[in-house]
Amino acid sequence: MKTIQITVPEGFLQNVDRAIQKLGTTRSAFVREALSASLERLQTLQMEARHKAGYKKKPVARDEFNDWEDEQAWGDS
Repeated sequence: MKTIQITVPEGFLQNVDRAIQKLGTTRSAFVREALSASLERLQTLQMEARHKAGYKKKPVARDEFNDWEDEQAWGDS
């Protein structure tokens, strides 16, 4: 692991300390988890942007998924 130094706004650390006390974790673990969640969110946003660009480039045809309508029946009708 690497040790880093970060700067946070006043009062922010107090909020973090209250949160970690409730969670029973450490500052380091809390920050690692927050950074991991942020990176996952970024990756999701990037994939969504790629999907959006792909569908914009090649939109879904009007009846493209009609063959699958019967497959969506769950038998509760």
